[in-house]
Amino acid sequence: MKTKMAFVFFAAIVVYSSCQLKQPATTNENAGTVAAVQAHNAQNALDWQGVYKGILPCADCEGIETSITLNADMTYQKTTLYIGKEAVISPTEGTFSWNETGTIIHLDNESSEPASYFVGENSLTHLDMQGNKITGQLADMYVLKKVLEIKDPQLTNVKWQLTELMGKAFAAQEGKNRQAFIIFSEEGAKMHGNGSCNTFNGSYELKEGNRITLTGFATTMMACADMETERQLFDILSKCDNYTIADGVLSLNKARMAPLARFSASKD
Repeated sequence: MKTKMAFVFFAAIVVYSSCQLKQPATTNENAGTVAAVQAHNAQNALDWQGVYKGILPCADCEGIETSITLNADMTYQKTTLYIGKEAVISPTEGTFSWNETGTIIHLDNESSEPASYFVGENSLTHLDMQGNKITGQLADMYVLKKVLEIKDPQLTNVKWQLTELMGKAFAAQEGKNRQAFIIFSEEGAKMHGNGSCNTFNGSYELKEGNRITLTGFATTMMACADMETERQLFDILSKCDNYTIADGVLSLNKARMAPLARFSASKD
């Protein structure tokens, strides 16, 4: 009897020890699975860099036209326009940060309104002050869609010098103005140039059918003898909605009207 009890006791110890030996392996396997799930998030699994646009709801206007550009170096540019109002909020820029789960970004230089966005596949969802998604009938209107880039190698990385403005030939005159030009950079959809007096920069967006939109202008504030040329050029840049390129000449147009401005590719 004693021998039988001793055998049962020994068998129980063997079974218990076997379970204990297996437990760490199971725990490590689960930990690895959890780590893999955590590693697969918007920050490291999605192509989040780019331009996002949409019209957010507005309490006292027709809507807030919003554009946010996220750059690989963790900087951003944001432009907002209150539709139906004359006032335009100047573009803002700064850095952004990710939350611990890599699913939400916060625009660090925005202090007057909620500045957190949930990052989805080709979308940014505007969050409320508590960092939650907005629900209800207007929920879909808080989503900014990513602008899928259209590139034109004929347009980008070329120094386009102004030759004609509103049907009149343009040439820089010493002591009066400078050579006006514009360069469209392929990377980041940025542009920069000179308006014939002040340097400027901004962003551009290409769409199908040679459509183009120029936004986010920022300029220096110098004074020159001829400021009218620059004023007209900046006005044209904000109004044009399509372009054509033929024989080394870039034309910026509005609808099907005569070209508003023409530029020639510089050989410099």
